[in-house]
Amino acid sequence: MSDLANRLQTLRQAATARYRNGEFDASEQLIGEALKLDPNSPELWSNRGTAQVAAKRHEAALASFSRALQLNPGFLGAQANRAHVLFELQRYAEAIPDYEALLARDPGHPYSAGNLVFCRLQCCDWSSFESDRKAMLARLRTGQRAVPPVLSVALLDSAADQLIAAQIVARDRFPPARPVWRGEIYRHERIRLAYVSADFHAHATAVLMAGVFEQHDRRRLEIIAISFGRDDGSPLRGRVQQAFERFIDVRGKTDLEIAQVMRDLEIDIAVDLKGYTSEARPAVFSLRPAPIHVNYLGFPGTMGAPFMDYLIADRIVAPAEHQPFYGEQIVRLPHTYQPNDRSRETAQAAGGRASAGLPDSGFVFCCFNNSYKIQPPVFDVWMRVLRGVPGSVLWLLADNAAASRNLRREAASRGIDPKRLVFAAREALPEHLARHRLADLFLDTLPYNAHTTASDALWMGLPIVTCMGSTFAGRVAASLLYAAGLPELVTESLADYEALALRLARNPEALAAIKSRLAQDRDTMALFDALQFARHLEAAYVAMHKRHQRSLPPAGFTVAT
Repeated sequence: MSDLANRLQTLRQAATARYRNGEFDASEQLIGEALKLDPNSPELWSNRGTAQVAAKRHEAALASFSRALQLNPGFLGAQANRAHVLFELQRYAEAIPDYEALLARDPGHPYSAGNLVFCRLQCCDWSSFESDRKAMLARLRTGQRAVPPVLSVALLDSAADQLIAAQIVARDRFPPARPVWRGEIYRHERIRLAYVSADFHAHATAVLMAGVFEQHDRRRLEIIAISFGRDDGSPLRGRVQQAFERFIDVRGKTDLEIAQVMRDLEIDIAVDLKGYTSEARPAVFSLRPAPIHVNYLGFPGTMGAPFMDYLIADRIVAPAEHQPFYGEQIVRLPHTYQPNDRSRETAQAAGGRASAGLPDSGFVFCCFNNSYKIQPPVFDVWMRVLRGVPGSVLWLLADNAAASRNLRREAASRGIDPKRLVFAAREALPEHLARHRLADLFLDTLPYNAHTTASDALWMGLPIVTCMGSTFAGRVAASLLYAAGLPELVTESLADYEALALRLARNPEALAAIKSRLAQDRDTMALFDALQFARHLEAAYVAMHKRHQRSLPPAGFTVAT
């Protein structure tokens, strides 16, 4: 072996060792040294991209994988990695051709078919919607790694199918590991409760949970944050940090190191606020760092994993008859599972409808859900509703250019002037909340409802019409409406959903009465009572802890009001 080959092998081995040790920057630096010796190696460029992904430097990784593909267009690994990086960067339209090319050569590539379907949904490209859906179900039901978690809750309208999808992911990505917690029963004066998340910053989860963190009873609970997400310097980040007794930043640590931190703290109950969502780290929980693990809020469904003990829900999102479709034992809170508070900062309205691109007169339907939640059956209803209310418009979130373009085309194909679809750019939360005042009625999506977007609308006094689905993700808006005292806005079929939307749009007195109730009751309704919610959540934690102290296995229960 030549001196050059020896040097390259030494650098590769050192880079691999650093990568496996979680030293991603050092690994990338060593690969860079190797590239100086062999700049035309597609494998080295791809390895560099892999280290950059691990270091959360996705733009740099994109360039590295692209260079690897320039050098070797048939490099399947680089093709897959570039597709996944584009997916993580939310550049869905660009990811589609990469996934298509990958699957043309490797149809069974794990989860890539599902990621392709999700990218198409994000772009509202429904050209193969039904065939994609049928193919996903067929592969899922034969145990194939076809449906990633984010797609399972967005596309699958069966709780049984969602459980299968979650179990496949859990077995595949998080196999049994040696537990860090070895069965000890701690005897602390207060329950040590850890919330584990990447979202302790300006994120929907922090918006929802901030008030609960602040209201927790410190006499019974010691509240600890395990944070592996970024510090964005936002006021919300500061507020959340102040709410915890201990805020432990574990960025840069490996899954095992994080689990060991939690074990050293003798955490009694660890609450995973991420589940299988972006930046989640379920592997930490697979290492069993605490006696009790709870799946809550971030992922709207089961994780299907043996290392998760409980799921926090309510009687609507996860009724008793749905227990067989959950890997966790279900704990049902009164009113609703979703936390909220009354301290949301709302901007003053910047202007009238014209400033938002809306007509000065006419009825404004809106839906600020992400574009992947908009699917053909509901869109068909929306177009019929627009046809039935002359002069009305539908106000949607401008999620991405491809989605806006495709939705306008779909409207035209249904005989609706594309100009009746108005798109709202993303705004900071105070401005986003304020613009709800310009709309008349929020139309929900199915099979994945509005979640935080629903509580945003109700907080701003905007009524929501929803159709209750058959999965957790499809029943959230119903849960929130019941907690807001508006069960009459919940329907159980798309036909009833359509009829209710038309009836309210055509009956201004009835709609005005609902808005008046929302405004009048906002400061007293259960939906926004963080103190009451915190007490119910604490009762759930105490009951879990008592079972563990008595060496009883996890079991579902309902928290009394």
